[in-house]
Amino acid sequence: MALAGDGANQWYRAVLDPRRLLIWIYVGRLVVASANFTWALLVLSIFVSPFNTVLAAGAFVSAMALTAYSYVRTVVNRRRAGAGFLYLQFVHDLLLITVVVHLTGGGDSQFAALYILVNAMAALLLPIGSSLLLAMLGSVLYVGDAFLVSGGDISMPLLMQLVVFVLVAVGTGYIAGRLQEAGQGRERLQAELASVQLRAADILANIRAGIITVDDLGRVLYANPAASTLLGIPLAEQGGAPILDRVRAVAPDVADAIVAQIGERRSSERSEGTMARDGRTVPLAITTTAVAGDLRPVGGATTVILQDISDEKRVEALRLRAQRLEAVAELSASLAHEIKNPLASIRSAVEQIAHREAATDDERTLGALITRESDRLSRLLSEFLDFARVQAARRDPLDLRDIVRAATALAGTHPDRGAGVELDVQVPEQPTPLSGDEDLLHRAFFNLVLNACQASPASGRVTVSLRRVSASERPPGLPFEGAAYCVEVRDQGEGISQDIQDRLFEPFATTKPGGSGLGLAIVHRAIEAHRGVILVDSDGGGTRFSVLLPAEQDLTGVPT
Repeated sequence: MALAGDGANQWYRAVLDPRRLLIWIYVGRLVVASANFTWALLVLSIFVSPFNTVLAAGAFVSAMALTAYSYVRTVVNRRRAGAGFLYLQFVHDLLLITVVVHLTGGGDSQFAALYILVNAMAALLLPIGSSLLLAMLGSVLYVGDAFLVSGGDISMPLLMQLVVFVLVAVGTGYIAGRLQEAGQGRERLQAELASVQLRAADILANIRAGIITVDDLGRVLYANPAASTLLGIPLAEQGGAPILDRVRAVAPDVADAIVAQIGERRSSERSEGTMARDGRTVPLAITTTAVAGDLRPVGGATTVILQDISDEKRVEALRLRAQRLEAVAELSASLAHEIKNPLASIRSAVEQIAHREAATDDERTLGALITRESDRLSRLLSEFLDFARVQAARRDPLDLRDIVRAATALAGTHPDRGAGVELDVQVPEQPTPLSGDEDLLHRAFFNLVLNACQASPASGRVTVSLRRVSASERPPGLPFEGAAYCVEVRDQGEGISQDIQDRLFEPFATTKPGGSGLGLAIVHRAIEAHRGVILVDSDGGGTRFSVLLPAEQDLTGVPT
């Protein structure tokens, strides 16, 4: 189809392009004028009349002069051929043809058919009314010359030939008019198609999803930049080359989906797979579809759409984690209430027994041990109650910059802060308003910054940054719409292993000796109470916690 369309376009351009037609007119004029002048020099000057030779020479000179001027104007200077310019061309050519007809016998001349050729060219370049006017002029010139040559005798063949000229002029004008309309319509269609193609190319080039189209042999027909970035393969440079083997080396699930689509020709198929990138496994959403036959009549083609769904998977994991934490929180509250009162009674009784005058040294030692462990259990139960009671109790207008600065400053003065750890706070100059519980958010950010300080090596750096994230930049699948505030806390520690990352925000998951494992669980509950999310990324170069909160906060309907 593409080849057929290109051929049709070339045909229309060859027929209707004014510059091409004018060049043919110039060539034809020079040929006729040169042949007429040569014939006059060789024949007329000897056998007929010197006057006719002069007439032929004048026609030749005028044809040369007009053609030279016209060529410079339209070809060299590329100026547009207006109506007056075209009228000049055709009137001159009608006069030139009349000279040729006059010199070759008038009404009996075999070259009278050249009038038809001039009328046809006029019909292609001028409106039908103008071309008919020129046809009438040509008829007048032809009849007038025949009248003079014949001495006033107009024969029936001459009149019939004149009728033929008029009919041919009318028919040619009608056909040319239809061709012009078709050409203009085709040009408009081509302009609209080019505009659509540009818009589609711009959309495909900027879309986040990777799009690849291959033929039945696995050769690349199209690939947008996102596909090359996602797979790490320069697909744009592989046009026409088989790429299934290269894709299989990175993402075997994608290659298998393409092969299955090529073999089965299903209308559309959606699946999930994975790919290897930077030493980790990336989940992908894979959609394959067969290209419609009317779009590619020769051979088949398959389009695959790839999307990195890492963020969606992480947000889904956060949602499931929040549901689990809610259940644990309810159980924790019940257990803490049930255990704390009997524990207080046990501690009091043991303390009294240990302080009796009759108590032995062993009894006092055991009593002190039980009292100390009871206090430790009481603190743990208090943390459980804190974990269970985390809620956005207040909805005050806040500036998130102030909370981040205050939490970082407090963590910087804490005695458990690592030795020589430097704190770097980066907040925007513009206010960052939101509504929420200041104490709850302060506690969450304080815990994150203090943990980062404790994880960093001596003389390390902890970076705390706050920025606004537009709706187009934020990860998909968040539990709120619109823009967001992102608070990032980065350390330079050894990182967190993947198995710990997967359960880092669950109760009792900790990497610190002697830690209760409830600190990050409480942080998660505090952020979730503000309809936000907390993400963690960790490798050998440190750990980054990212807290995303809705920029326009409204806590109406949040469970308390």
